[in-house]
Amino acid sequence: MSEVYAARRARLRERCQAGGSATALVTRPANIRYLAGAAPEGAVLLLGRGEDILVCGAPPRGEIGEGRPDEAVRVQVLPSPGGDPAVAAADLATELGVDSLAVEEHHLTVGRHRAIRSVAPRLRLADLGGAVEQLRVVKDEEEISCLRIGAEIADQALGELLESILVGRTERHLALELERRLVDHGADGPAFATSVATGPNSGRPRHVPTDRRVEEGDFLSVCLGATYRGYRCEIGRTFVIGTSPADWQIELYDLVFAAQRAGRESLVPGAAYRAVDRAARQVLDSAGHGEGLPVLMGHGVGLEIDEDPQFAPAAMGKLDACVPVTVEPGVHLPGRGGVRIDDTLVVRPEADGGPELLTITTKELLAL
Repeated sequence: MSEVYAARRARLRERCQAGGSATALVTRPANIRYLAGAAPEGAVLLLGRGEDILVCGAPPRGEIGEGRPDEAVRVQVLPSPGGDPAVAAADLATELGVDSLAVEEHHLTVGRHRAIRSVAPRLRLADLGGAVEQLRVVKDEEEISCLRIGAEIADQALGELLESILVGRTERHLALELERRLVDHGADGPAFATSVATGPNSGRPRHVPTDRRVEEGDFLSVCLGATYRGYRCEIGRTFVIGTSPADWQIELYDLVFAAQRAGRESLVPGAAYRAVDRAARQVLDSAGHGEGLPVLMGHGVGLEIDEDPQFAPAAMGKLDACVPVTVEPGVHLPGRGGVRIDDTLVVRPEADGGPELLTITTKELLAL
């Protein structure tokens, strides 16, 4: 992987030089891991002219999810605890004779920005912007492989839960069990806080599990994800508990399923982000559910669970091949419940079979 990280840093270095900066200071953890292979807590990456340095407050511990630093990157640990690696890196850049430094202004706090200026007053600070995030959008096959394994783990955890007795158990208990199963099957941990919603709570986006117990006839909506080697995937499904679904449940489920399918089928290279959103949103809107819909119909995934692209009505940009995304429409009826269906897919050209579905748990409306 060393040559992969080196190539990523080289691309970023070219962007910096085109913008007039010879060096860059990367502080956002996901960006650091993308470029250096690891992001120890609090560490920063100084991208230099001839050497790249990972500045850490303490030696990397090699913990699960932290990653392993690329051997080509020098690791420099602060001599005393309590210091700010970003400030130390700026000071180091000055010592190396650097006159300009591109920083991630969208990630630095105002206080941290001022501290950097105070130790390096002659250093011209430029904005790196979202340069690293833009590089991260298109994934290589090694990254997609990690997402694929994470999706398999999430599918396993969800499948096992569906085979257990659910009636009488609380949302909170089921969410904790799912997260334990993720780790049991090899995940670094959950990709985000697992959501389990029952009855009138079902269908709510990012619902925080409560002590409400599962009852016969409930909708049960689950949204979970696994992190594997730092990469995060997502799956969401909705089921009916105990009995054959009611007519209104079947109608609502079929509607959301149709919206999700429309979104998935629109995932082709060159498609506008807003077109993907529109494909799913129009199905729900035409059925009278235009109000109260989620802001996004999906988003990119990778080292973070919510990356670019963003599928929203006003989103700008077009899809490339090898971009992993979610498609996750949902409808919530206050007081009754609702449906959410969520998959992680990879954009592929039609010649390669179209979008690759990573999360394969059935989308049939099951009565559990």
